[in-house]
Amino acid sequence: MKDLILVTFYWIHLVATILWIGGISFILFIAIPSSKQALGTEAGKLMSEIAKRFTPLANLSIALLIISGIFLQVLSRKFSWEISYLENSVTMTLIIKHILVFGMIAIHFYRGLLLVPKIKRTVLDVKKATLQKLSINLVKVNFVLGLIVLLLSGILHIT
Repeated sequence: MKDLILVTFYWIHLVATILWIGGISFILFIAIPSSKQALGTEAGKLMSEIAKRFTPLANLSIALLIISGIFLQVLSRKFSWEISYLENSVTMTLIIKHILVFGMIAIHFYRGLLLVPKIKRTVLDVKKATLQKLSINLVKVNFVLGLIVLLLSGILHIT
């Protein structure tokens, strides 16, 4: 029974990861370039609509990642908070992975709760363009961090 529960939480964890990182990939490599090419200066309207649909999915993915990750750590017992375990490469890799994930979560919520509303309130085109560029760059940072997290996950599964 424990194995079935472990597999279920692992599956949830993987699906949530695919939705979040896959969504970021879609936005960066498909939606943004396509909307700019097809709509030009009106691309922002389409991207705003895409963000309205993607953000709740990303938020759900983050919640599922946190919940399933906690259960996976408890059930698999690969991780310990004891100081002596800090010398263990598996524990250190897991700590680095979690720091990067928390960074991704912080970037996601900073963009959604602070930066995007600021962009919407901004009247000056030059300042708005600068803030939009920052927002896209933060999405790129999250994409790279996500790839690193996936690499660390792979490392953890072979150790």
